Amino acid sequence: MIIVTGGAGFIGSNIVQGLNARGISDILVVDDLGDGHKCLNLADAEIRDYLDKDDFLDRIGRGEDFGAVEGVFHEGACSSTTEWDGRFVMKVNFEFTKMLLAWCVARRTPFIYASSASVYGMGPVFRETRDCERPLNLYAYSKFLFDCHLRARRDGIASQVAGLRYFNVYGPREQHKGAMASVAFHMDNQLHGSGRLRLFEGSDGYGPGEQRRDFIHVDDVVAVNLWLFDHPYVSGIFNVGTGRAQSFNDVARAAIDWYRRRLDDNGFGGIDYIPFPDHLRGRYQSFTEADLSALRAAGCEHAFMDAAAGVARYFDWLHRD
Repeated sequence: MIIVTGGAGFIGSNIVQGLNARGISDILVVDDLGDGHKCLNLADAEIRDYLDKDDFLDRIGRGEDFGAVEGVFHEGACSSTTEWDGRFVMKVNFEFTKMLLAWCVARRTPFIYASSASVYGMGPVFRETRDCERPLNLYAYSKFLFDCHLRARRDGIASQVAGLRYFNVYGPREQHKGAMASVAFHMDNQLHGSGRLRLFEGSDGYGPGEQRRDFIHVDDVVAVNLWLFDHPYVSGIFNVGTGRAQSFNDVARAAIDWYRRRLDDNGFGGIDYIPFPDHLRGRYQSFTEADLSALRAAGCEHAFMDAAAGVARYFDWLHRD
């Protein structure tokens, strides 16, 4: 059996789909369905069982076994970067993860967990070393602190433990995230509604819409997770991005181009630049770019999609009906 926490969420449900594509359905999904809309992410998936997060925590806290577990993909977290309830975020993102790590290490079960590129703050270097880490919000701090917890213990752990620092992920099954969904998702809604996109004016020395981030399709994120599952001798903390920063304008052009092809209308779409919000100044990542040196050194040679290919694949999925 394979356990996927956060298995009804964005990345977790895509990992379930990736396992299904391999013919694997002996999967225990763990999640919190307080937002019942997330169940739709699993409506076309094959799983063995579902368990509520709190029940799962209680059972692993009592040291309960779940039979032969081949691996744990830990994607469950409070992922809101605007949440400032420290007791809640640290319990969900830090204490839960520590408990699950200890449970896996005691059983020598591979543990692949979601960290975040938000630990780097404003950058400008995005490398998996302590000197590059400057979290700017509670979510980022909770992810950073667990990575530090792991580093202090890693040499004494015999089984696989891999933390993945996801950059700007977009793709299928993120619709439940609302305001926290990707820029690509919001662009599709804007183009479908008004035919025009809204991007920020310049900030931090970048021109209008020229802020640059490492946008990565969720299929590529799943591919790295499954590569690690296939290589249980690989442990460490790894960036998961394309390694190539692209501008918001690049993503916008990819989105508009897709609609133009679909509508056969070369004049469709446009971009409006809106004032940069004061409350984001000093807390906005105007540039991110994954340093993939550690991932490549570990042997992962996966080729990542650029924004044009990734947005087209995503929009094909969104409009598949």
